[in-house]
Amino acid sequence: QVQLVESGGGLVQAGGSLRLSCAASGRTSSNCNVGWFRQAPGKEREFVAAIDWSGSSTYYSDSLKGRFTISRDNAKNTVYLQMNSLKPEDTASYYCAAGGWGTALDDYDYWGQGTQVTVSS
Repeated sequence: QVQLVESGGGLVQAGGSLRLSCAASGRTSSNCNVGWFRQAPGKEREFVAAIDWSGSSTYYSDSLKGRFTISRDNAKNTVYLQMNSLKPEDTASYYCAAGGWGTALDDYDYWGQGTQVTVSS
């Protein structure tokens, strides 16, 4: 079992930045690939980025590449999502997921509760 807790969300103006954190705990948390997803009101949850357990391989949604950066600190069992040049359309609940690899929701076994990001215009 892996437990995931997101933090770092909040209200930011367009053009600003936020860094989200995903703290993992559990027996195999340090060996997990982790993905970030987001869900805007009335929309389906969508893939944002993923990083493998070592941090050597990353993958991004084409639409977000260049503005978002995923990284991890295995000593802290934490994965980060740095979000720059934020736009109002980035407003969503952001979730981290673990225990799999890919861009689909079904690719992951464990999910956090989400953290809200609101970007004002």
